[in-house]
Amino acid sequence: MARLYKHAAILGGIILALAVTGINPGAGNAQSSDKADIKKHKTSPGGQYQPQLDVLRDLGVEIPGRKPGDPVISPEEYKQANKIYFERCAGCHGVLRKGATGKALTGDITRDRGYESLRDFITYGSPGGMPNWGTSGDLSEKEIDIMARYLLIDPPQPPEFGMPEVRASWKVHVPVAKRPTKQLNKLDLDNLFSVTLRDSGEIALIDGASKKIVKIIKTGYAVHISRISASGRYLFTIGRDAKIVLIDMWMNEPTPVAEIKIGSEARSVETSKMKGWEDKYAIAGAYWPPQYVIMDGATLEPKKVVSTRGMTYDTQEYHPEPRVAAIVASHYHPEFVVNIKETGHILLVNYEDLDNLKVTTIAAERFLHDGGFDSTGRYFLVAANARNKIAIVDTKENKLVGLVETGTTPHPGRGANIVHPKFGPVWATSHLGDETIALIGTDPDKHPEQAWKMVQSLEGQGGGSLFIKSHPKSGHLYVDTPLNPEAEISSSIAVFKISDLADKEPQYKVLPIGEWSGISEGSRRVVQGEFNKAGDEIWFSVWNAKDQESAIVVVDDKTLKKKAVIKDKRLVTPTGKFNFYNTREDIY
Repeated sequence: MARLYKHAAILGGIILALAVTGINPGAGNAQSSDKADIKKHKTSPGGQYQPQLDVLRDLGVEIPGRKPGDPVISPEEYKQANKIYFERCAGCHGVLRKGATGKALTGDITRDRGYESLRDFITYGSPGGMPNWGTSGDLSEKEIDIMARYLLIDPPQPPEFGMPEVRASWKVHVPVAKRPTKQLNKLDLDNLFSVTLRDSGEIALIDGASKKIVKIIKTGYAVHISRISASGRYLFTIGRDAKIVLIDMWMNEPTPVAEIKIGSEARSVETSKMKGWEDKYAIAGAYWPPQYVIMDGATLEPKKVVSTRGMTYDTQEYHPEPRVAAIVASHYHPEFVVNIKETGHILLVNYEDLDNLKVTTIAAERFLHDGGFDSTGRYFLVAANARNKIAIVDTKENKLVGLVETGTTPHPGRGANIVHPKFGPVWATSHLGDETIALIGTDPDKHPEQAWKMVQSLEGQGGGSLFIKSHPKSGHLYVDTPLNPEAEISSSIAVFKISDLADKEPQYKVLPIGEWSGISEGSRRVVQGEFNKAGDEIWFSVWNAKDQESAIVVVDDKTLKKKAVIKDKRLVTPTGKFNFYNTREDIY
């Protein structure tokens, strides 16, 4: 347990984007804060990964109408402040500064606090999680001065993005009538990987057998996820700029056939999987404006735009910008499971009749983020990360069946399904804020006593985890820690042997993935394990800066030895990897 307390003291910065952060209206002047608290809230790679709304920084917004007492700020200063706010602050405090996982920073609050208080809070941070942007060196005194003045002015509102704007962005490069009726290439699509090249605005398609790059395809900025249509023919990518690219995998070589923007900033896309509705529709959710868009699955023609603005599930207060987080496709009904971050609602959107859209709204927990299905594909588990809980929905009966408290800031990706030697089928999540791994029982039929409870908490090598992974054919559970402040931990992987989990204190093995990559420069952050179709090897990204060498390391699941290293000058900041078969079939 000693390591747990050690990391608890230095992980405040890692969870700054997901914890309850910001100015506390009831707090005293920052200069009287305990300086010992400052170090543990200093900025870290966690603040660079998620959840900045960094695409909105480039939107042109005007200075709102002046009010008596507003500070003087030039157009250039305002533009600079707007850029800083959307890069650093909007993810926590909201686009409209009305609060999200962080406190509200609307004009009435900031004017009450005053310039000096704002300046000092930005400089020194707070024990509540507000980063010390000044003493850490991230912002200069001049930038802090500009930001303090900027926050005293009412926030601007970025432009809306309704159906006219969505439709205007829609392009079909290759009409359906001109596409092949069968696969023309010889690619083994089921064992292909779509790899996000985050900072180059591309994906790399890599063959799982040869480990060779098949093709590099231009996509949206910082692709967040790739999804595969139910038939396996179409690949969908969505970037943080809300641009979706539809790629036809049956053509002579994989080719983008359509594209669309569904907003200004986004994270999620999915396609219909229900029997009889395969490939029929696609859906994408936006961070700004807060909405989801249903599209034709073969052309991306926009069919329906639905706003998510509304009341929070608990206090029933209006929220102006509830962002759309994870979306998955139900296997039991023609529905999409849409998670609304700030209001805490899980929407079951029925796509049988788009003109008379039926939506089941489930009150779950606020700040929903990412998640995945249990091993049966019936129960969906999603992290309400700022509330340290996992919400569980029965997608067959369309109801909430559980709300489980876990460790600090769960961030499972899609999670991992394993069969525990004592508790039977469980779903696992790791955490950004501590080193624990939570195992939740998912078998109400044969293991009712363990169902929808945290049956075990494992101790990993450190906090700062983003993804956890296993496979039905694997005997191991892999946990990454790319946002841990210690280089040795962020460049390695912890592996648990599933058969040992019944031990009193299960031990893990550390795989030095960064060292195995052969790369000597940079931070070598190791992120997001992804299995091949056979489940006998797992791929890890070694994620460096854009101007540094990165790589993918392939590990033999049986021996836990290095099997291959994929290096190529075109592999620029590889992060997420999506095996076509496992992604399509929800195997994780």
